Amino acid sequence: MLSQIRRAQARADAPASDPHPKPRPGAFTPAGRPAGEISPASAAAPAKLRRARLRRFLSYYRPHLPLLAADLACAMLVSGTALLLPLCANYVTKRLTTIPDGADALGQVWAMGGLMLAVLGVQAVSGLFVDYQGHVMGAKMEARLRHEVFAHCQKLSFSFHDRQRVGQLMSRITHDLHNLGELYHHGPEDLAIAVLKLGGAAAILAMIDLPLTLLLLVSIPLATAYALVFNRRMMVALKASRAQIAIINERVEDALGGVRVVQAFANEALEVDRFEAENRRFLESRRSGYRSEAFFSVGLSVFGQLLTVIVIVAGAVRVAQAGLSVADLLTFLLCVAVLVDPIQRLANFARLWQQGYTGFTRVMEILEVEPDVRDWPGAAALSRPRGDIAFHDVSFRYGEGERHVLRGLDLHIRPGEFVAIVGPSGAGKSTLCALIPRFYDVTAGAITIDGGDVRDVQLSSLRGHIGLVQQDVYLFAGTVAENLLYGRPDASWEEVVAAAKAANAHDFIMALPNGYDTDIGQRGVKLSGGQKQRLTIARAFLKDPAILIFDEATSALDNDSERAVQQALGRLASGRTTIVIAHRLSTVQRADRIIVLAEQGIVEEGTHHDLLAAGGAYARLYRVQGSL
Repeated sequence: MLSQIRRAQARADAPASDPHPKPRPGAFTPAGRPAGEISPASAAAPAKLRRARLRRFLSYYRPHLPLLAADLACAMLVSGTALLLPLCANYVTKRLTTIPDGADALGQVWAMGGLMLAVLGVQAVSGLFVDYQGHVMGAKMEARLRHEVFAHCQKLSFSFHDRQRVGQLMSRITHDLHNLGELYHHGPEDLAIAVLKLGGAAAILAMIDLPLTLLLLVSIPLATAYALVFNRRMMVALKASRAQIAIINERVEDALGGVRVVQAFANEALEVDRFEAENRRFLESRRSGYRSEAFFSVGLSVFGQLLTVIVIVAGAVRVAQAGLSVADLLTFLLCVAVLVDPIQRLANFARLWQQGYTGFTRVMEILEVEPDVRDWPGAAALSRPRGDIAFHDVSFRYGEGERHVLRGLDLHIRPGEFVAIVGPSGAGKSTLCALIPRFYDVTAGAITIDGGDVRDVQLSSLRGHIGLVQQDVYLFAGTVAENLLYGRPDASWEEVVAAAKAANAHDFIMALPNGYDTDIGQRGVKLSGGQKQRLTIARAFLKDPAILIFDEATSALDNDSERAVQQALGRLASGRTTIVIAHRLSTVQRADRIIVLAEQGIVEEGTHHDLLAAGGAYARLYRVQGSL
């Protein structure tokens, strides 16, 4: 036992070179940010990180390579057919002007017309495949990434969620990925079509009239430079817009989640004003983006029209000089339309890239956060424990530079023992209990269950044997039965009902409009505090944990509800190691042992009667509550 504790102590105090380092708040990752914190904006990210993100962005194509190949093949057909039509028009025009036999010329025109219809048919089928299957591919990739970031958020430690706001995270998971599917679909397609059309049209035009072609091509770098300038401005505006919409989501989530408090204080107008202030900032960020987008779009449109004017004027001069035939001038005009399309597609790609990849990098900033608490290498599954819990010289603080909530704490809880922890607010009672299931890792020392360090146990296995009933009850939107089954999804109906009866919940559940199928609303708003608390106890019954932690779960209940909860707690605690944190000392009088925790650590322990007789800190707390 002593050797295990020493090894655990050595791991807790190990330097950065330790083979099994554990990230901690304030420690910096290779990306240059504190562990558990979202990384800075991608514009400030080092080049190595940007390359890694780009590789990851492309990696999402891997499961869809056959479909991507088919999509690009169809995109090539779309490009090829678009280039064939001007050539067909050139052929028809020349035949009409060079073949003396009109009947024969008309026959060739009809034949060419049939060929052009066939080309249009191929173009339509290829375009349909690209539009439908390509969008499905993009949507699948977007859905996969959204799944990854949601699953990653579920694994991130409490310390991460302590520092983040739900509205901000929701914005990254939903809004920031909105255009990513379009980028995944249209990105390769637009690039392929643009390159093929641009190259093909330039080659055709060069074969017809090289001087006129060079005159057209020399203007393309100017249009590209123009597009890059406004594209960069669009990027800056888009980043500001994304950040502002996240703030709006945060404001909405906060105001609607606390709507009862808002209305209780008659502060509806205040919340509307707060929302309007953020909404105006969002509008200003969008205004800047729309201004750049307007210059970007109109400029490229004017460029396309300018090319048409150049061809008409310069082509007419070439025709007058007998350097160009009318048929070739017509082909030039048709090819100009083909030549403008790649520029528009490249402009569309630039827009999608800014919208989609900006959202991608914001999501990557979450995915690149390493959990502060995770399975150590070699962590093993934990079989059902006896429930022997020990704290060995445990110290803990929430971050570098912050004060220690616990320092040098030693505590041993025997299997099956009912231990109550009392003390003033801020003494570290809830923190102590949060360290057992490793919601946070100790700063120093070790916590063992049945003699084994909890850090040597797989997190899912460790937490699977611990039941937690908290003061801040969280019930999910859905039915009573769905919330009970959250404790053990594979439980039978008979087990669900038995757990509800054991928690004194069955009778009030059956009195609800639809019994166990009654929808309880967001966070169980349709239930009273006592009813919600008994449902969480029933959920813990269904989980059947070996260790039970009951965190101030009756402090906000009326006497009748508290009595019902205490009865349920007594049944649930039977045969389990139970730790109860309570402000109401009436809850803990039957505990096997009461621990009095203060800022300096454990100041007293013993039974209710022993501590009263000692006349110390517990007796003072008891007298204060009795006088209220």
